[in-house]
Amino acid sequence: MNQLVEELRAALWSVWNRRWLALAVAWGVCLLGWLAVALIPNSYESESRIFVQLDDVLAEQIGIGAASRQRDIERVRQTLVSSVNLEKVVRSTRLGDTITNAGQMEGAITQLEDDITVVSEGANLFEIAAVSGRSDLSDAENAQLAQVIVQRMIDIFREENLGGARGDMRETLDFINAQLELRQRELEEAEQRRLEFEALHPDLIGGTAGLQQELTATRAELRSVEADLAAAESALAAVEGQLSSTPRTMLTPGSGGPQAALAQAEAMLAQYRSQGLTDQHPDVVALNRQLATLRERAAADGGATGTPNPAYSSLVSIRAERLANVQALESRAAALRSEISSIMDSQSREPGVSAEAQRITRDYDVLREQYDQLLQDREQLRLRGQVESERSAIQFEVVDPPSTPRTPAAPNRPLLLVAVLILGLGAGAGTAFAMGKLGSTYATASQLERAFDLPVVGTISHTVTETARALERQRLKYFAAAGGALGALFVILLGVEFVQRGMIA
Repeated sequence: MNQLVEELRAALWSVWNRRWLALAVAWGVCLLGWLAVALIPNSYESESRIFVQLDDVLAEQIGIGAASRQRDIERVRQTLVSSVNLEKVVRSTRLGDTITNAGQMEGAITQLEDDITVVSEGANLFEIAAVSGRSDLSDAENAQLAQVIVQRMIDIFREENLGGARGDMRETLDFINAQLELRQRELEEAEQRRLEFEALHPDLIGGTAGLQQELTATRAELRSVEADLAAAESALAAVEGQLSSTPRTMLTPGSGGPQAALAQAEAMLAQYRSQGLTDQHPDVVALNRQLATLRERAAADGGATGTPNPAYSSLVSIRAERLANVQALESRAAALRSEISSIMDSQSREPGVSAEAQRITRDYDVLREQYDQLLQDREQLRLRGQVESERSAIQFEVVDPPSTPRTPAAPNRPLLLVAVLILGLGAGAGTAFAMGKLGSTYATASQLERAFDLPVVGTISHTVTETARALERQRLKYFAAAGGALGALFVILLGVEFVQRGMIA
């Protein structure tokens, strides 16, 4: 620790012993540094923030989602500093006053690209900043130019986001309208070819695929009719069975004679048969002999009859209805079989014509589908364009308009002046210390012992006369005046800097 303190005291003595050299170097470094700082032009920065509204119920309803609009705005932000837009800024400001050729324009665009920044702050807030530090303009003119550049960038942002979208929508609609006209002409030609072919071959409309489809449908219908016919025939057979076992007349109170007995015997025979008894059954055989006798007696009597059976009359009506249904289904089945034969004949008669019919039908269907899809797309785009145009005013708002900056954004001249002063003082002290190291003197006896590795017997103090002391005091005054002048110059430069800042309009 003592050695460190001793080294520090030796370094301070070395610098102080060569203080005039240190002060001269500090003056030189400070003057050069402050001159360089003074030559750096001031750069003024203007900023503005833009808010874009993304939440819109109507836009969401027609398919313009917030994500889609966010992508569009992000695309505009990325292309905002393109060469085309920057050239617009150059030509609309005083940056383009001195440009006479393409090379100068490219240089101005490159410089302006470095001076403009577009930053996204959150989902729908954007910041546009521009810096102007031209050496051929005054501070007030640079500040005003920065504000003008930001304002022009805001105008371009609005044009790209609103007017550009409308222009793109108009171009898209024009393209779709042209395609619709082309498809309409092609569709009319295909429809005309189809009508001419149908007039020549009415049985081959739709081509082979159409005939095959028609044949499949006809066969399916025939199967359905045959199933209905089988069910109707079964129902008719059931009614006929019931009719055969139902007597025409029935016994009523007050009726009698052979006819009544005959009716009663016939009813009993019908009951036996409904029970499944055959004609060889003894009861059925006996009843049949009785019926034969009763019929002879009824024929001989020739008189009264029984009451008509209403069930028998109802069954007759049902039988007539179901018989008509069976005949209608048979006629329909015959017609379908004839139609199937005709279709198969058409397929086998002219296969080339069938292929042509299929091609014409396919071309027409494809053109029709494309035309309908284009119509739907055009209406959707037209509605979307109207929504974007009518509701764009509430989606775009300048939160912080660009204002003329009052203080320069760069360089930080006061900090640079302080840095130059510190650098100058450090350079002077370092130079004096280095010169002391290069010399052959030693500040303390300990340094001499370490250098030669020999013991030091003693030291002799420096004896100064009164005349020397007066001269030394005079030199200290000169040194203090020179050092004070350096500090005063630093203060003056700081004051000038702050005064110039206050003079910016």
